[in-house]
Amino acid sequence: MRSRWPLAAGLAAGVALDALLGDPRRGHPVAAFGRAAAALEARDYADSRPRGAVHAAACVLAAAAPAALLHRRTRGRPSLEAAAVALAVWAVTGARSLHHEAERIMVSLAGDDIRAAREALPSLCGRDPARLDTSQITRAVIESVAENTSDAIVAPLLWGAVAGLPGLAAYRAVNTLDAMVGHRSPRYLRFGWASARLDDAANWIPARVTAALTIACAAVFPLPAAALLPAESALPAAAPMPAAAAGPAASARVPPAGGRPAVSLAASALQTVLRYGHRHPSPNAGRCEAAFAGALGLRLGGANVYGGVTEPRPELGDGCAPEPADIRRAIRLSRAVTVAATGLAVLIALYFPARLRTLLTRLLLPSSFRSSVQAAARPLARGPLRAAEEEPD
Repeated sequence: MRSRWPLAAGLAAGVALDALLGDPRRGHPVAAFGRAAAALEARDYADSRPRGAVHAAACVLAAAAPAALLHRRTRGRPSLEAAAVALAVWAVTGARSLHHEAERIMVSLAGDDIRAAREALPSLCGRDPARLDTSQITRAVIESVAENTSDAIVAPLLWGAVAGLPGLAAYRAVNTLDAMVGHRSPRYLRFGWASARLDDAANWIPARVTAALTIACAAVFPLPAAALLPAESALPAAAPMPAAAAGPAASARVPPAGGRPAVSLAASALQTVLRYGHRHPSPNAGRCEAAFAGALGLRLGGANVYGGVTEPRPELGDGCAPEPADIRRAIRLSRAVTVAATGLAVLIALYFPARLRTLLTRLLLPSSFRSSVQAAARPLARGPLRAAEEEPD
């Protein structure tokens, strides 16, 4: 029977690696996957759903197969398995990068550098930043932090907890494909349909877990408005927050620690999710954004512009419009959710039934494809020295 602690330890270690090091600057495996997927798209693109479904299946299998091979190779080698999981989690999660980019935009807005904020916004979301003002950029950042807390942190951890290395690789492939082709543009409306629906399915449970963790964190962690700029941030020093953004209006909007009971913040988050979460066009993003809106006492949502096309979105929450100071609070909330999600993933890895984990791992690969992977991995399971002896010259 496969030991459970290496997976749990690897998940926690991977989150720690991401917090300490951030994304690899060179040779990022997700970037390599994106380039390979783009190259394949150039060859197999057609304006049809079946062709898009084949493209999605091929890309996900290409990512899951090496992970499945490594999963088998590390069986019976706990330290190697833990190290492999840690490296995979480091590669597929992006908490530090998400928070760093949000902080960078916040500092630009604090210094009234709207141009720099617009230039940095595409690193977080695909909205057209050319005509966005300070309030709209702030809203975009907070909504992106909320959605990516699920997509880049909670979801990969949950998939890794229940399906190990194949789950981590397959989920990141699905989510990356959605970002690449899961649009409603004329080119991808049909070709990207399968990738978008696959991403919706993969994130259905994680998005709701993210909302639940957000509600729980709102009840436990204070989210004061006192620290408006990232004093502990590694970013360069910027101009102080303008009085209009950090003055009495901000303190009146969000009370300092101890001013508003945390339980009321959690109740507000729950109420906002139940009232507004389903109104969002995405079956998943609306739950995360609504939870953040309620926990932070904000009103999110509204029309967004993508590629020159305006998409109306419903408003989420009954609070005030967000201001640059609220980005810091959203980052703190996202970090709290990251800690909670890591703990939950570790518990799932330790106590999730082994038979169900095996079933999920098998579902990620068709039986015929899995057989070929197992055949290729069989010599490796006997030991590296014997496998090397059996390899042809």
